[in-house]
Amino acid sequence: MGLALMGKKAGMTQWFDGEGRAVGATVVVVEPSVVVDVREPDRHGYSAVQLGYGQTKEERVPSPVRGQYAKAKLAPRRHMYEARVQDVEGYAVGQEIDVEAFSEGDLVDVTGVSKGRGFSGTIKRHGFSSRPKSHGHKMIRRPGTAGPTGPRKVMKGKRMPGHFGAKRVTMRNIEVLKVDAERGLLVLRGSVPGHKKGLLKIRKSDA
Repeated sequence: MGLALMGKKAGMTQWFDGEGRAVGATVVVVEPSVVVDVREPDRHGYSAVQLGYGQTKEERVPSPVRGQYAKAKLAPRRHMYEARVQDVEGYAVGQEIDVEAFSEGDLVDVTGVSKGRGFSGTIKRHGFSSRPKSHGHKMIRRPGTAGPTGPRKVMKGKRMPGHFGAKRVTMRNIEVLKVDAERGLLVLRGSVPGHKKGLLKIRKSDA
């Protein structure tokens, strides 16, 4: 796995590629993440970098996590996460990693929480077709029977109405169109999960 950074979704816009074609793009605000700890294979059994992201008040951070920041002599951050890397050489406690870790043309995997749409029917949730709307038909949007009468139960995985959205989603191999290091912006091709100001984790694709 590659290095991962966290950011906030600013919204979508129109972007013109090198051939003059207009494509949809998502702008992500990526604040620098600070290295809190380095996980080494000899001590911990794996290679990873522990990072802190986002400003917050010290009293809002749990005591055990606060102790980790105190040990590293760093101000507490709002979020703490780990990024698996192949080699920990070049990473040191207190080092800040910003959007320059990515380059134009890179492929990244973006993870976020999808928009919550509440309790939804099968047409909205699964893309089912509606029934005829003529002659007073009363079951226009209803899903119909749950299945054959043989098993006498609803089989696991049956597509039915239910809670839609608000799930952790990862979209893979998204192209980086622009890296604006001065303003801390990352422009990604297409859409990514979540709503505006939603938290995202972006890492270099290992595909």
